Amino acid sequence: MSPSDTHGSRWNDLDRPPLNAEALRRALVRPDGLWTSVEVVPSTGSTNTDLVARAQGGAPEGAVLVAEEQTAGRGRLDRTWTAPARSGLFLSMLFRPGERVPEARWGWLPLLAGVATAAALARTAGVDTALKWPNDLLLTVAGEERKSGGILAERTGDAVVVGIGLNVSLRDEELPVPAAGSLALAGAVTVDRDPLLRALLRSIEQWYGKWRAADGDPAASGLQEAYAAGCATLGRRVRAELPGGRSAVGEAVAVDGDGRLVLSMAGGVQGVVAAGDIVHLRAASEEE
Repeated sequence: MSPSDTHGSRWNDLDRPPLNAEALRRALVRPDGLWTSVEVVPSTGSTNTDLVARAQGGAPEGAVLVAEEQTAGRGRLDRTWTAPARSGLFLSMLFRPGERVPEARWGWLPLLAGVATAAALARTAGVDTALKWPNDLLLTVAGEERKSGGILAERTGDAVVVGIGLNVSLRDEELPVPAAGSLALAGAVTVDRDPLLRALLRSIEQWYGKWRAADGDPAASGLQEAYAAGCATLGRRVRAELPGGRSAVGEAVAVDGDGRLVLSMAGGVQGVVAAGDIVHLRAASEEE
């Protein structure tokens, strides 16, 4: 094989070994645990799309689908998410919270995933992960916050599929946009995806158990306080880009009991944002 052939193969990077599905299952699937299955596939379009289909077919709560590569990964608003094979964690998880949790509280699941992911990365990778409302994971690279991951929740019937995409070993030249980041670029103590994935799923299991035991109450479970503590959006002046082409500018002051972002706007008016893109403003010129 010529050097050009080696460079062109997506499986040649020895710094990015494949995940060991059998070892992951032994470590994570227990009779009394949340996770009922852990499957690793070499490549797929979108783990969320695949797991939503399985949920519609009756797959049980606790199914986890991990892809070494996603060719059509999706973020919010149908944005695409792509990265080199085995350079990140691309996974989706199936939840059926209805027996204990009222539907009105299911919107906390992506926020729960953010809190759990940040806790896992602090313990395992030694990095601080900030949460940008509602679903971005931010890491500090070269002194600035960069989006390094995202969370997407999709409901189908009585199930919610939560997907996480996290850049782990991406190098500068591999970033999809200059403002992106990765654990490697943030100085993580490890970019070994196996312990990172185990820590992430164990953290989600722990937080989900607390939240469900509290009937989904974000205050009683400690989730609302934990999210506020890790949310980089709070205390910042932001622009909310809302459905229908509208926007609102104000200071993000809280995340309410329904998981909505509370803004303090001009004239002392308060507003809540249930869905939309948030832009962290740094200067007056960014408010237009």
